[in-house]
Amino acid sequence: MPFQLPATNSLSHWLQFLSTLSTPIIVGFAVFHLMYFVWLRIWCRRDLRSLVDLLDNYTRGLHSRSVLDRSASLHAQIDAFVQDVQDVLNSTPGSADRRQCLERLQILDERRPYLDSFSFDTAVNTARTMIEAYPLSGVLGTVLAIGSALQADAASQNTSSVNLVMERFGDSIWSTFAGLLSAVILMFVSSLAEVRFAGLSESRRKVRDLVSVAKRELGLAARSQEQPQS
Repeated sequence: MPFQLPATNSLSHWLQFLSTLSTPIIVGFAVFHLMYFVWLRIWCRRDLRSLVDLLDNYTRGLHSRSVLDRSASLHAQIDAFVQDVQDVLNSTPGSADRRQCLERLQILDERRPYLDSFSFDTAVNTARTMIEAYPLSGVLGTVLAIGSALQADAASQNTSSVNLVMERFGDSIWSTFAGLLSAVILMFVSSLAEVRFAGLSESRRKVRDLVSVAKRELGLAARSQEQPQS
């Protein structure tokens, strides 16, 4: 049923109108919030796939490279690639794999966009924090309904304030229910997604640490300093 604006400028009517809108607004935002988590999940998988492709290109051709089943999880593939590079770094200096890693080190530039976790972490923290607003929004809808009943009672001598408050409170309690239910569902979804999001952060950390160690062990910084200045 379409919502209609109050016919008068009465504060009671406007409060009742806002309390009536509270439940569909909460439900609508909850649906949008769920879609936001789906988008974050797609973003997470895309960045994980970028890390896998990066390490796959870097380790291609190494003699000590692991043979991976492509059906394995992205986290498992990243761990295997990182271990392959660490094995090369621990190998004999001057080996063919070390020379190849040195030549390809620019591939592992830690300034690449998908290694920057600030944007993703900000989006995740925003989605997690906004869950706390749903119970408060539900309570606000109930408070608006009670306020409209009290205002109507102040303007009318024919209606019992208790009956009016109970009538509108019974209608508005759905906003509190919608807020609490939305919060519970979104907290459950957030807890499931948090494991994957934390895995992405851990994978990023491993790659950044790997780049730092590779630059130090392979002597990239020293070699760049030895190049003649133009």
